[in-house]
Amino acid sequence: MVEPECQGCRELRRRVAELEATVRELQARLGQNSSNSSLPPSANPPSAPAPVIKEPTGKKPGGQPGHPPVLRQRLPADRVRHVHVLTPTHCRRCHAPLPADAGAGDPAPTWHQVAELPRRPVEVTEYQGHSRTCPGCGEVTHAAIPAEVKAHSIGPRLTAALAFLTGRCHLSKRAVEEVADAVLGAPVALGTVSHLEGRVSAALAAPHAEAAEAVRHAEVKHVDETSWKKAGRLCWLWAAVTRTTALFVVHASRGAAGLGALLGQAVTGILCTDRWRVYERVPAGRRQLCWAHLKRDFQAMADRGGAGAAVGLNLLALTGVLFAWWYKVRDGTRTRGWLQRRIEADVRPDVVAELRRGSACGCAKTAATCREVLAWEAALWTFAYHAGAEPTNNRAERALRPAVLWRKRSFGCHSEAGCRFVERLLTVVQTLRLQGRDVLDYLQAALTAHRSGLPAPKLLNAG
Repeated sequence: MVEPECQGCRELRRRVAELEATVRELQARLGQNSSNSSLPPSANPPSAPAPVIKEPTGKKPGGQPGHPPVLRQRLPADRVRHVHVLTPTHCRRCHAPLPADAGAGDPAPTWHQVAELPRRPVEVTEYQGHSRTCPGCGEVTHAAIPAEVKAHSIGPRLTAALAFLTGRCHLSKRAVEEVADAVLGAPVALGTVSHLEGRVSAALAAPHAEAAEAVRHAEVKHVDETSWKKAGRLCWLWAAVTRTTALFVVHASRGAAGLGALLGQAVTGILCTDRWRVYERVPAGRRQLCWAHLKRDFQAMADRGGAGAAVGLNLLALTGVLFAWWYKVRDGTRTRGWLQRRIEADVRPDVVAELRRGSACGCAKTAATCREVLAWEAALWTFAYHAGAEPTNNRAERALRPAVLWRKRSFGCHSEAGCRFVERLLTVVQTLRLQGRDVLDYLQAALTAHRSGLPAPKLLNAG
């Protein structure tokens, strides 16, 4: 006959179970790294797995034979200021004089271009208001400098360049002050740099609104957010990216108010996102969960060990298969219809089965992750059925990366006006880069129009 367990033994068993759970939790935290959590590689602990190192190929570093040249591209004639024509005067074989003009059978001339920075690349124009004394009555008449000339001491293109150095190259204002003096030969005061940022921000208000309108009505958008600072206080930089447009908004909230400031109160279209809870307001049929984030979660399950380790390993294997198929679709060797059939027949049933198995395993954290993903299982496959959607949110994360580096260097902004400059310049620069358009030319045109009281040029191509 088995004696009933005493109260003290039950309490001891319960306490041991709690301590074991605590130890597992602490071990899981110690085991976090960039492969199984949101930690960046730069924050990896010493115990993290070694980064993947490619096997040496034996080839010399640099461009390989057959690689198309990049720096040796020929600039068009309108970019060339000086042309030195070298023409042979005598035949190299018989030394007979040669005609000065090319004949019909002569080959095209060879070329070699040399780029150089002028000693003082900035052109300075001085306006002088002279005075003259009337010989008849002695009255002195002054020629006033026009008010529109005196309104600005820095031209629109130089203003655009200085704003580009701070807003895209992420130089500090003191560094821009030094570049303007030492490199461009146009000394500017530190306060002037900040003042010019405000002028550029005002000129980009309408293009920012244009981008917001386009992104909010886009059929597919990749959305993400990262922390930002305003006067030392935490806020959030939101990003929404389509194939041709990028939109950035700085907002105090990481919740529904921030998402509404980015995409409007009625969110439309398909959203490619991570599993941050604010995106749950969008139904699963219009969401695509990022498989890169899921892969890290599956790796965490495997690294955590215990009852959920096998589930994590199986899900990692299925993820690898899914990405291999997606690469074929992305490269054009397979169609989305083919991908849909393969997913429904070979991957989706197995993923659902593993998630269900993981949600019932003995590891609380693995079970919670599996239940969460299972609740949004329909949002795992949206990319296979909608052109423009992708299985990862890399498009938004790549767009945010320069902003993250900017934040790390500058610690955010000091004012509301600074936040507006950040979101507007990031929006315009990233959008123009997506469209393959010249950034400096557009910034100059927008600033020139703003100074003249005219509408800003269109940010988005008509096509």
